Amino acid sequence: MDNEWRFIQTGFQDGAMNMAIDEAILIFHSKGLVPPTLRFYGWSPPAFSLGYFQKVERVVDLEKCRLAGVDCVRRITGGRAVFHDKELTYSVIASQRLPQVSGRVIESYLKLSKGLLEGLALLGIPAKMVEKPSKKRHTTAACFDAPSWYELVVDGKKLVGSAQTRKFGCVLQHGAILLDLDVDKMFELMAFSNEALRNRQKEIFQKKACTIKSVLGREVTYDEISQVILTGFKKSLGVKLVPSELTDKELKLASKLREEKYSRLDWSSLDSMKIPDLQI
Repeated sequence: MDNEWRFIQTGFQDGAMNMAIDEAILIFHSKGLVPPTLRFYGWSPPAFSLGYFQKVERVVDLEKCRLAGVDCVRRITGGRAVFHDKELTYSVIASQRLPQVSGRVIESYLKLSKGLLEGLALLGIPAKMVEKPSKKRHTTAACFDAPSWYELVVDGKKLVGSAQTRKFGCVLQHGAILLDLDVDKMFELMAFSNEALRNRQKEIFQKKACTIKSVLGREVTYDEISQVILTGFKKSLGVKLVPSELTDKELKLASKLREEKYSRLDWSSLDSMKIPDLQI
């Protein structure tokens, strides 16, 4: 039923599995086999997720990441790199015909951002939506150095970064809500031609991004942010969110996608974007 969606908490997974689960849900929903889904998750170990079109060598130092125990994975969505560590990540997967995600990309961003805005308000965070992003050129390969359409900012600093793709007649939007961020660690692992550039870009980034901890002046747990964002989405989506779990077939497909696709950073150059055979 369109007025009844799944809500799934998949806990903390590695980067490849997190991206594989999002795609598995997308595929099964496109076939009408599972309901529209709101999913919350975290990352263990920490990871960089790269946008679909980004060149790895221009974004991260893979050897430094390996030594630091940080994963690197490529997303199905576009945009720039995100360093995932202390955060709540959400994903929404729904048919494009549903009113909650219908219309142009910008329109669906607005609709989904309202749920995030409602949830953050419950924590006392005075976030606002950016209705028209700056035309200034992005300064780094990192997502949080500038907001896009209808992303959330506090005092002009970006707090939530989201990305969206549309495939198989469905919308998949996922995004990161920063609880805290080790900016020094993130920039140490990113690729720069020299240290002066690294330091300059880090300074610029710190002026353009914020975290829930920096806004509230206190730690907010994963469970605490999950509760308020869930409440926000319940209000904005206008549907019943039924606590659920991934089906066995979704998990099986996700495991297959993890091993055969998302464990490789070069998968985007090989991707045919066909719906895989679900006889698994």
